[in-house]
Amino acid sequence: MELIIQPDDRAIATIVADAVTTLLADKPDAVLGLATGSSPLAVYDELVRRNEASEVSFARSRAFMLDEYVGLAAEHPQRYRNVIETEFTGRVDIRAEAVQGPDGLGEDIPAACRAYEDAIAAAGGVDLQILGIGTDGHIAFNEPGSSLASRTRIKTLTRQTRLDNARFFDDDLEQVPTHCLTQGLGTIMTAKHLVLVATGAHKAEAIHHLVEGSVSAMWPATIMQHHPHATVLVDGAAASRLQLADYYRETYETKPAWQSL
Repeated sequence: MELIIQPDDRAIATIVADAVTTLLADKPDAVLGLATGSSPLAVYDELVRRNEASEVSFARSRAFMLDEYVGLAAEHPQRYRNVIETEFTGRVDIRAEAVQGPDGLGEDIPAACRAYEDAIAAAGGVDLQILGIGTDGHIAFNEPGSSLASRTRIKTLTRQTRLDNARFFDDDLEQVPTHCLTQGLGTIMTAKHLVLVATGAHKAEAIHHLVEGSVSAMWPATIMQHHPHATVLVDGAAASRLQLADYYRETYETKPAWQSL
C-alpha cells in the first residue's frame, strides 16, 4: 500500500486524475469504479475539467458504482445513480448506458446482487476503483463487522453512517434509508487498482487503522492492506494520527520518476 500525503484536496485530485488519464490513454475502454460522497468530488471536478479540455475521454469506458440505497424512488435526488450523474457522469462524455449500479429497487434483492456481480465480471473487472472511507472505517457500505470475503449484498446501515449522511437529507435522520446494496469487501478487492481519498481530521482515526492498524472486520477498510496495488491519498489533517507520517512524506518525495501511481 502506498500512502501519499498532500496539502489539500486539489493536490490529491490532480494525482488521482493523472492516474485515470493515463489509464484511459493506455486503455480507452477501461472500467472505472465510482464512489459517491464528499471525498471524490474534487477528483470528479478535475476529470470534468480535463474532459472539457479534450485531455481525457470517457467515451469508450464503462463504470460501476459501489453502492445504492434500498427503496429510494428512481427520481429521488439522493439516489446514488442520480448523485453520480449530477457530480460526474452527466458532465463528461461517458455513455449513460455504460454506467451501472446495484438495483436498489429490485423486487428480488438477492438476484439483483448476483446480477451485479455477474455484470462486473462480464466487463472484465474494475481497472481503477475510487474509494472514500467512513469515520468508522467502512468502505462502500461495508460497515464494521462485515465479512472480509463479502460480495454484493444488502446491508443495514449503522446509526453512525446514517448520522454522517443525514446532511444529504436536510439533516433529518428519519429520511435516511436504513438499508443499502453494496459491493462487498471481496468484490472491491478484485479491482486491479484501489485508490482511496480522505481529507479532514474527522477521518484521521480511520486512516490510522487503515494504514498502520491490524486487518480487522471492525475496521473494514484495513482489508486493503492485502491488495497488491492500493493507493491512499490524504491531506495533513487526515494524516495527523499516522505514526510514520514523516516517513510517508519522504518516501513520496524521493519516489523514482519511473514509478507510477
